[in-house]
Amino acid sequence: MDIDNVLQLFLAPTLLTWKMIVMILVGGVLLYLGIVKDYEPVLLLPIGFGAILTNLPLTGISGEHGLLGILYKIGIETELFPLLLFIGLGAMTDFGPLLENPKMALLGAAGHIGIFGTLLLALSLGFDMNQAGSISVIGTMDGPTAIFVAARLAPDMLAPITVAAYSYMSLVPIIQPPIMRLLTTDAERKVRMPYSEREVSKTTRVLFPIIVTIFVSLVAPVASPLIATIMFGNLMRESGVVDRLSNSAQNEIVNVTTLFLGLAVGSRMTGEAFIRVETFYILALGLFAFVLDMAGGVLFGKLLYVLSGGKFNPLIGAAGISAFPMSARVVQRVGQEYDFENFLLMHAMGANTAGQLGSVIAGGVVLALISGIV
Repeated sequence: MDIDNVLQLFLAPTLLTWKMIVMILVGGVLLYLGIVKDYEPVLLLPIGFGAILTNLPLTGISGEHGLLGILYKIGIETELFPLLLFIGLGAMTDFGPLLENPKMALLGAAGHIGIFGTLLLALSLGFDMNQAGSISVIGTMDGPTAIFVAARLAPDMLAPITVAAYSYMSLVPIIQPPIMRLLTTDAERKVRMPYSEREVSKTTRVLFPIIVTIFVSLVAPVASPLIATIMFGNLMRESGVVDRLSNSAQNEIVNVTTLFLGLAVGSRMTGEAFIRVETFYILALGLFAFVLDMAGGVLFGKLLYVLSGGKFNPLIGAAGISAFPMSARVVQRVGQEYDFENFLLMHAMGANTAGQLGSVIAGGVVLALISGIV
């Protein structure tokens, strides 16, 4: 080691700015939330560690030729990582409850109203169209969709948008129940719903991802990468002839991609890029989108309650967001607080899978709309 390297080694601590120190602490908080609180650990752990690494001076690890820089260039700039995650997500998702009860698709649409409300609010606060569109997609409650859209429209905002999306997803069990209780009555929460006797054939399950891919790609071509990857993963699952590929997509591919994605996102969390007034606006707008999504789903559930003559439980509307399958489980838990023998899980899973599909479509709609304006 020559004298210059020795000097750099001893001078490294003096090159730490207060912003770098703050971001190292932020990385530590993310590690704490992932390890101690078990909030989305598979992503918060690599993001937090990546944030610490990228704010250490002289390492070069997040530079163009550094490990994190290479991961970002290969996986985020090319959109590879979020699309690989969509393949795995599609392979994990059973759209059967949605196909058994197609009207649940309406809840999946209502559960994303926050996206468009947040888009208008962000524009009114001075963000340009690309930035507002990227921020609004936090409301999809779907990390890969938020990353895909932000990487295309506002890559400089990718880190805070990603952190907001996954942080709020992890807080679903905390934030969702109060909104559900606030917007529903005791009688509405106790409504019992019968299970569907309809059985979905294998042919329907196989045709569903193919038809959805063709339809969405023709209507909104810019959304094709999003919808095609999640539907391809689902086709592998439902075909029953490529179990090895389906299992690999659900496990090895998702696990490795999530690891690299988290490190790549963490590499963008530099002090200079992250500690800005805009970051706090992004976090606040993301929370607004999240709450508005849930309220939209529950209120639409109340409309179905009225139209059905009191036979539809509005709590199910809260599962119209993505956050699959956590949101559906929260609906089941809250429903049983008021009637222990009330089983809403399968109905909530129908709304939740609709929300998962709706998040992808909504992200594509935002991209299509902005592409047509900008």
